[in-house]
Amino acid sequence: MKWTENFLPTLKEHPKNIEIPSHALSIRVGLIRQSISGVHTYLPLGWKICLNIINIIREEMNNIGAQEILLPALSTAELWAKTGRLAGWGAEIFRLKDRGNRELCLSPTHEEPITEFVSKEIRSYKELPCIFYQIQTKFRDEPRPRGGVLRAREFIMKDSYSFDIDETSFMESYVKHRTAYEKILTRCGLSYKIVDASSGLMGSGKSEEFMVSSPYGEDAIVTCKNCGYSANKETGKIGEITNNAKEQSSELEKISTPVKGTVDEISKFLNVPTDKLMKSILYFYGSEPIFVLLRGNHEISMDKLNKIKIANIETNGSFRIAAPNEVKNLLNADVGYISPVNLSKSIKVLAANSLKNSNNLVTGANENLYHFTGVDIERDIQVTQWADIEIPDNGDPCPKCNKELNLEPVIELGHIFDLGEKYSTPLGANVLDQNGQKKSIYMGSYGIGVERIMAAAIETHNDSEGIIWPMEIAPFKVIIIPLNISIPDIKATAEKIYSELSNFDPLFDNRDVSAGVKFKDANLIGIPIQIIIGENSLKTNEVEIKTRDKKINTKVNKELVLETIQKIYKENQTKGY
Repeated sequence: MKWTENFLPTLKEHPKNIEIPSHALSIRVGLIRQSISGVHTYLPLGWKICLNIINIIREEMNNIGAQEILLPALSTAELWAKTGRLAGWGAEIFRLKDRGNRELCLSPTHEEPITEFVSKEIRSYKELPCIFYQIQTKFRDEPRPRGGVLRAREFIMKDSYSFDIDETSFMESYVKHRTAYEKILTRCGLSYKIVDASSGLMGSGKSEEFMVSSPYGEDAIVTCKNCGYSANKETGKIGEITNNAKEQSSELEKISTPVKGTVDEISKFLNVPTDKLMKSILYFYGSEPIFVLLRGNHEISMDKLNKIKIANIETNGSFRIAAPNEVKNLLNADVGYISPVNLSKSIKVLAANSLKNSNNLVTGANENLYHFTGVDIERDIQVTQWADIEIPDNGDPCPKCNKELNLEPVIELGHIFDLGEKYSTPLGANVLDQNGQKKSIYMGSYGIGVERIMAAAIETHNDSEGIIWPMEIAPFKVIIIPLNISIPDIKATAEKIYSELSNFDPLFDNRDVSAGVKFKDANLIGIPIQIIIGENSLKTNEVEIKTRDKKINTKVNKELVLETIQKIYKENQTKGY
């Protein structure tokens, strides 16, 4: 394509109030424009990149025998209510009513619609296994859209669903997807990590995420450099803390703390490290109040917490943090000043494993502006149950080798789930097995974000001049830059090379502008290979060939351009970028 025939609105300046590189460069290069918060228009260049990513995804999905379909974006709220996810999604699911006053939803994902479809079409185990996939727009009413397309309210995702007769067969489908995702991300030029993850609202068993490291990532993983352990921060485990109670226990003492009851304020006022504070948080488990205890430098993992079953309490509900008025009514103190120490009321206590054998802790005294010091958890608190309920912090011991863990910000690109029979049972997706018995289908779900791949590629492939696109997803593979288009020999050579390279999707910068403008735009857009045609080099029948990553800068005879580009392209393909 010729530059003058394309809409390529590049910007010289960095957009104001935008910090994330992929967001800023997406605007400067002319990939996207925001329509409303979390919703974007894709300009020709941006959409071309998305289509390149989609083509890679489609190829790899077809290679594992998946069949492409297209499900409706609209579905009935009744369908989502059957699985309990209408309430589970809460405000994140877009709801609307049709003219007949029927409640509808814009699908944030498609487990329910695909299961309903399969329940009507597949009757026998002989029709299994099968995999269906689609590439479609999803809708989620994110409370805080950020990072351009990284966290949006309207986004494009490939989601696929496997249907098997049992768990053994399902694992074959799961491994196929895992392998396909590895190939997709490698072809897109991304270095990724696969980590254990939380299933959340989606699944019921094993799940894994595909993550790319980025200081601007919206998620985080916990890793161990020593043994290679890795997991999402929500599911990451903490090894045994062996240095608890290394001090002699002090007497329990109630002291005045006339500051806000936050960990930071109390730590600063008493001049004690945050890991010597004990957070005492009141939750309700069903209808019964329960204290949840953890170290001051840790946060609760709600994923872990909601998997805990408290002995001798029957409930189908999950943990709910107590409202400030509930705390006040029950304990006569405000949040930040409460604990189970010396409490007259009988309230069960769930404590984090990392607190075992701890002493000389600080926690609330159940009186506003007062705390206890010298707390010995074995001596002063009757713990009902110990559990792994915390998000790991930097420096915590690894659960495998006990060396230090590290938290690393990441961008989530893909997530694969074991769904089991979570959807097939309530939605009636059954088949007759070999014995003629009705059996719920065993399902898996697999998602990967198209725009997230694009953003992650920008995050990990850029420099001070702009983007450095991986070869397979680049909007163009080659850019032809004649330094002075008005010189007949330069123009003729550029036109000839442009024609020769038609199979490499070249961009011909045929603008009558300065060489400096052309170089800046070429580097900003980040097309992998640059062919520069200048008056001096043509005197020796040569043109200059450079790669955007600056690994190649050479001159070749103008008759050898096609051969040279073929070689560079092949080498880049072999590297997987």
